[in-house]
Amino acid sequence: MTDASTLPDLSAHTPMMQQYLRIKHGFPDTLVFYRMGDFYELFFDDARKANRLLDITITTRGQTAGEPVVMAGVPVHAVENYLAKLIKMGEAVAIAEQVGDVATAKGPVERKVVRVVTPGTVTDTELLSDKRDALLLAVSERRHKGVTTYGLAWLGLSNGQLGLTECGERDLPGWLSRLNAAEALVDRDAVPEALKQSRLSITHRPTWQFDAALGERKLCEQLRVATLAGYSAHELTVAHAAASALLSYAEHTQGQALAHVRTLSVERASQLVDLPPTTHRNLELVQTLRGDDSPTLLSLIDTCRTGMGSRALRHWLTHPLRERSVAMQRHDALDVLMRDVLNPLRDTLRGISDVERITARVALRQVRPREMSGLRATLQALPALRALVPAGKAVLLDMLAEALSPDPAVEALLTAAIAEEPAVQLRDGGVIAPGYDAQLDELRAISTNCDDFLLELETRERARTGIPNLRVQFNKVHGFYIEVTQGQASKVPVDYQRRQTLKNAERFITPELKAFEDKALSAQDRSLAREKMLYEQVIDGLQAHLEALSGLARALASLDALAALAERAHTLNWCRPQFVREPCISIDGGRHPVVEARLQETGAGNFMANDCRLDATRKMLVITGPNMGGKSTFMRQVALIALLAAMGSFVPATACRLGPIDAIHTRIGAADDLANAQSTFMLEMTEAAAIVHGATEHSLVLMDEIGRGTSTFDGLALAGAIATHLHDRNKAFTLFATHYFELTEFPLKHPHAINVHVSAAENGDDIVFLHDIQPGPASRSYGVQVARLAGMPSNLVRQARHTLAALETGKEAASAQVDLFAAPAAAPESEPSEVERALSGINPDMLSPKEALDALYRLKNLQKQEATS
Repeated sequence: MTDASTLPDLSAHTPMMQQYLRIKHGFPDTLVFYRMGDFYELFFDDARKANRLLDITITTRGQTAGEPVVMAGVPVHAVENYLAKLIKMGEAVAIAEQVGDVATAKGPVERKVVRVVTPGTVTDTELLSDKRDALLLAVSERRHKGVTTYGLAWLGLSNGQLGLTECGERDLPGWLSRLNAAEALVDRDAVPEALKQSRLSITHRPTWQFDAALGERKLCEQLRVATLAGYSAHELTVAHAAASALLSYAEHTQGQALAHVRTLSVERASQLVDLPPTTHRNLELVQTLRGDDSPTLLSLIDTCRTGMGSRALRHWLTHPLRERSVAMQRHDALDVLMRDVLNPLRDTLRGISDVERITARVALRQVRPREMSGLRATLQALPALRALVPAGKAVLLDMLAEALSPDPAVEALLTAAIAEEPAVQLRDGGVIAPGYDAQLDELRAISTNCDDFLLELETRERARTGIPNLRVQFNKVHGFYIEVTQGQASKVPVDYQRRQTLKNAERFITPELKAFEDKALSAQDRSLAREKMLYEQVIDGLQAHLEALSGLARALASLDALAALAERAHTLNWCRPQFVREPCISIDGGRHPVVEARLQETGAGNFMANDCRLDATRKMLVITGPNMGGKSTFMRQVALIALLAAMGSFVPATACRLGPIDAIHTRIGAADDLANAQSTFMLEMTEAAAIVHGATEHSLVLMDEIGRGTSTFDGLALAGAIATHLHDRNKAFTLFATHYFELTEFPLKHPHAINVHVSAAENGDDIVFLHDIQPGPASRSYGVQVARLAGMPSNLVRQARHTLAALETGKEAASAQVDLFAAPAAAPESEPSEVERALSGINPDMLSPKEALDALYRLKNLQKQEATS
């Protein structure tokens, strides 16, 4: 918001435009929706921008300060649709409502911005995804002695979750990926490079808002504590600075204090399994490589019955803990749920409302009548739900069952105050239950009994006047009236006062009817005002129960997420993983969960399960085999199994033993980042460098086809050096897939590495991929066969076969470069021996030492074969 002292002179403008321009001055970078009756209007540049973004009609009406008033509007009843579009575009909208009394206003009705809707501060149900939170993130920066530290503070306004962390420059992209915020607040003078490269909606804030001392004070006030030591957050001064900007911005957009934000989580990288952005992307955890929500690991495991459960499950997946106690508690709970009342429990959960978001909207005083009735229905269903949670069999289930018993006063208040089926909007009336307030019941009775009174009056007046066709009626323009035809007008009594003359009738009103009209017409307005006041009182009464309702929401979300994981484990035949202290990844019959599900859906066959054995003496698998043979699938499934176990899920395998895992690193696929001037090979090396710098002996590393983006010798040299570094220095559990067959000799000199390959079978020119992991190196890559399967022309495939044969026998080694475009040579008239043929193709002056050694071994083998024959 800008300083009011800089407001320009508005005296030349109309009173309405003066009011608008004063509001707009406070929100210069925000679209202002200015309430005018049944429309929200936008003016001048805002109208032009809305015309471009929303494709709404732009008009001009009247003048102000000698210029036409440019405007565009959206209907109040459809505003959520327009807000949703703007939020997706990263825009912010200030909602200016009429807060003054229309009846008593002199000049324009007073208007005030009641809230600002931004991508990270959305709380409206219509604007939010049921399955994900819209997080608001603030990032602050401190440089000290050449070291940069970033402070992160984030807030979910729709659930009241507040979090802090600090990290170094290398870890910042990982946190941005993990949090996946909807909006990021940054110091406009110090925007981190990682944020510039991200796809986050960025909002620039002035430097003075990132104040560590102010942030610590605001955090203490928000949490109602004297010190942050109890949260282990008192030393996170850089994060305090981020929290200062975060809380100020959130309060500003909501126009009030954040009553439901009462908990703080402090997360540290050392507590979580590190999942860098490349891992999120390559393993397709929550989005496919194309950016779709399905098919992903999350879309497969998320069969939750509530939005709360889906959001909890997403958080478990993206924030797995290194410490295993929480995951083991979840495993215990899944064991019990799978054996006992899984289906009845999930059926009951289906009728549970989103208590988490309703609680937030109660705190922000934005809750709607139907949400109130939904909360009441949920509270009424809790006894039956609690009875379905098995008692005394799992610690976590016992804790959740205990939380399903909130204060009965909440249910009692909602039952007494809110109608059985309330209106959608408070302004429609019919929200407060009959019998809750005597004055409201009396006002409603006037409207309800209106028809009876009019019929009784009509009967009396017909009898009194002797006019048989006299009618008592009502319309919105003229109110109540007695209508008499022109032919009967001479019979009207003297107490009839003429209200309107028509062609064939006269309309009158009597003192009795006038008194009733005043009472009836004001009753509806007074009734709506009374309902609004009573509704606000109900919201006031719920404020004392916000913390308990938040705890209930967390319990329901966890129970739903656990029930979903139990259903998946039962339906998909997953097993419980076993955690051990010694370093190992031991998987029997492992499957890729998403690929297996897709095969079953399409009827394309069964998934080939494979084992994986890694331990302290066997830390690297060098994986070779044909393209499309399943190397990448095998590597990914090992990582997904490890991740599922860490989050507390069962896993797609027949047995699984896992030692400590602190990170999952991946370097898979070929892509570029041209926007940031990174070629395919540069991006490959950048990602590989991050892995060799960050991996430890407890990390799982997936390396797929490293070194393929440059020349053969460069790539081979780099692949060998990276494999050596991972084996000798990082000592990480490594799955190293390659087409460099020279690397199959790597295990000969590195004792903790072994060769495995993906098997395939040939039948003439055809190839069958068996997807089976076998010991030892592969004999060939089958690249030409794969090219044929991809639809390459047959003459092209024949030429490739010829060139491949020449390369493999060294026939064309005499030239510095093989002619890849030469047609197959005709067969000679007399066939020389194999040794002669090999010798004729060797030019000693053109061979490297390694090529010369290879040629010598090949000649000796040929000589031995000829002697044997």
